[in-house]
Amino acid sequence: MKREVIYADNNATTCVAPEVFEAMRPYLFEKYGNPSSIYTFGGELAADIERARIEVAELLGASWRNNLGQATEIIFTSCGTESDNAALRSALEVQSGRRKIVTSKVEHPAILNLCRELEREGYTVETIGVDGDGRLDMSALERAVDSETALVTLMWANNEIGNIYPVEEVARIAHRAGALFHTDAVQAAGKVPMNMSESEIDMLSISGHKLHAPKGVGVLYVRRGVRFRPFIIGGHQEKGRRGGTENVASIIGLGKACELARKGMAEEIAHVKKLRDRLETGIAERIPAIRINGDKSSRLPNTSSISFEYIEGEAILLLLDQHGICASSGSACTTGSLEPSHVLRAMGLPYTAAHGTLRFSFSRYNTVEEVDRIIEVLPSVISTLRKMSPYWKE
Repeated sequence: MKREVIYADNNATTCVAPEVFEAMRPYLFEKYGNPSSIYTFGGELAADIERARIEVAELLGASWRNNLGQATEIIFTSCGTESDNAALRSALEVQSGRRKIVTSKVEHPAILNLCRELEREGYTVETIGVDGDGRLDMSALERAVDSETALVTLMWANNEIGNIYPVEEVARIAHRAGALFHTDAVQAAGKVPMNMSESEIDMLSISGHKLHAPKGVGVLYVRRGVRFRPFIIGGHQEKGRRGGTENVASIIGLGKACELARKGMAEEIAHVKKLRDRLETGIAERIPAIRINGDKSSRLPNTSSISFEYIEGEAILLLLDQHGICASSGSACTTGSLEPSHVLRAMGLPYTAAHGTLRFSFSRYNTVEEVDRIIEVLPSVISTLRKMSPYWKE
């Protein structure tokens, strides 16, 4: 008997939309040629890739087209991490006289771990702090961006707490100092309206599997006129900007997913915000000693980070899993120790709260009934664990 699953971890990954799967199917079985081939069976796929590229551009509001009608600001990659790496490495190469990167303490590991590697290579990295609600210290950022800065990179929306950051303002700060600006928009794409045609953002990363496309495909947007050096060097694919035979089926799937996200964005935003608010209200009414994390005035509509004091997030998840409920923890296991997430630590959350933090993240496929089931199950889970905690007092 198949167990019913309530999936509330959509910031980690999403299901492939049925429409996306059907769009991909022919490219796995019938249209399996190589787009670089001269014969029609393969070569005609190049036109299909260009149509998918335009769908991605439409979602991002990137309206520029070359004289062939191609959306050449869009480069297909394997994932958001590759896109982030390509953006940072390129910025440092094209501005070789500048050896400084400015970023924040709450970035995704795809940015922070690369920045640590770049420090080992001799670059300077300044990481800007946040306040207790995860809001960026803009004064510190303005002081940090100077004539030595090659790139400022700031996520559009935080994957853990959902905060939406002022990327346009930060892009202007970067440009005043002659630096480039990149944003990791992996969590924002499809959840936040974008208009790259009127934006100062130079480079932007997205990942297919966060918006109901398959894993293994992503995009790097590079604004027209921004110099770019390829990260993966090989053949002529992507106009020489990203070598390697194209992942045709997944590119087609991503194009379809972007079309669905663009056409259904307003409806989806309203739906997931309703679910998020219902969850937070229901939990706050039933469970004491909790904290809802993040900037309540500027966060993703689908994301809720909630801290339950004096217990461990992993223990909560294990008990929720017994009820078929999937969420994620604000803590990360490291060898020999358990440390709260870097985002929560940057916010200064007490360890008693940070260790017991869960993230719930919804998609258009979640329902009110699923949220009500979470609200029904969670109080007894928290009560059970607190009774075992030496720190909890009624």
